[in-house]
Order: sequence, then structure tokens, then C-alpha cells
Amino acid sequence: MMMQQQQHHHHHHNHQPNSQIEGSSNPPHPSNSVSSVARSLLPTRRRLKLDPASKLYFPYEPGKQVRSAIRIKNTSKSHVAFKFQTTAPKSCFMRPPGAILAPGESIIATVFKFVELPENNEKPMEQKSKVKFKIMSLKVKGVMDYVPELFDEQKDQVAVEQILRVNFLDPERPSPALEKLKRQLADADAAVEARKKPPEDAGPRIIGEGLVIDEWKERRERYLARQQGEGVDSV
Repeated sequence: MMMQQQQHHHHHHNHQPNSQIEGSSNPPHPSNSVSSVARSLLPTRRRLKLDPASKLYFPYEPGKQVRSAIRIKNTSKSHVAFKFQTTAPKSCFMRPPGAILAPGESIIATVFKFVELPENNEKPMEQKSKVKFKIMSLKVKGVMDYVPELFDEQKDQVAVEQILRVNFLDPERPSPALEKLKRQLADADAAVEARKKPPEDAGPRIIGEGLVIDEWKERRERYLARQQGEGVDSV
């Protein structure tokens, strides 16, 4: 893009003295002013890396509630709070709706959406969802509990990280986006399950026939210890 503009620029000034042409090897001014306008609209630096970057993919299943997933990673050097907003709070919700991430920490958030039945004249897959999601970010001081009010208290510090649009996938047709969505949803579910496990210091939990969980925990600890041992040997 820049190259074309430059060539165009040279061409434009061909009839002028040489000094002018040498000077014009800098990028032409119009593009500068455009990018500075764009820069003023975007946060100076993004605090979060999103994957997918600008879309939420949902399987297209009319009349059902379906799920999308997005990995949110804090790429800044400080703790960051994020918060979802949607233009359709009645038919969509996010889990979690917001959270605080330590530097380098990432989370897979899931988004639930009810898929409307197509209008009479619409081809099912072609119905465009007008729903948009917005992810906001806010730098916070260290570890604290997430409360949405943080964003009201420091309005001037809040950055809009990304506007996400809805993109429907045909659940019957394999595609990289669908595969990735399934993978991310599985990871998100596993993380939620892991958080439900009893805290380490809660003492033995009795489930039905005895200390199932404790035994499982010991097995896992042995397994981890063994893995670390192997790791050391193999170095």
C-alpha cells in the first residue's frame, strides 16, 4: 500500500526539480494524517491479545442457544481488568462477564447466544447477526477482586480493546474455525471444572464411599513429581 502511494507520489511530481523528488522519498503526507487520526481513536497500546482477534464464531443452530469462545491474554506489564459489553444483553451473556488478569495470564471466555430462527425470505446461513460485543480494558493496581464498578470509577482510564462481530459457522461443515472453536470450548470447560475442585487446604472431602478425591489428588501429585523428576534427568 505504502509503496504504491510512493510511486504515485513520484509520478505526480515528475515535472518538478530534482530536489523535490529526493525530498519525497518520505511517505507522502496524506497517509500520515490519516494514521494519526486512527491512532487517536485507538488505545495507545493494546493491553490484551484476543484470539480470534475480531470475530466471535458461533455454530449456526437456529432456535438454540449456542456458544462461542475467545482467548483473552494480558500482554501488558501490569494487572488488567477486562469487561464484556453487548448490544443484545437479553439474548447473549458472557462467562465470565469480566475478570482481572495478571501480566501474561490468559483466560478463555465463553459467550452464549440464542440464535434466532431465520425470517421467511432469508437463506438460513446468510442471516447476518447485527449483535456486537465490545471488550473494554482497564489497568489496575495488582491483585484484587473483579467488580464491574471498577470501570465506572475510572471511566477516563478505560480503553475499548476491540469490537467483536458475530460470525456463524455451519456446524455440519468441518472448517479450521469450527475446529478451533471446539478446542477452545473444551479448554474453557476443563478450566471451569478445575476451578470447581476443592481448594487444596480444605482437608479430605468425603464423597460417597470415602476419600476418592484425596486419593486422586495424591495420584496426581505423584504423577507430577515423577514428571518433574524425569524433566530433571532429561536435561
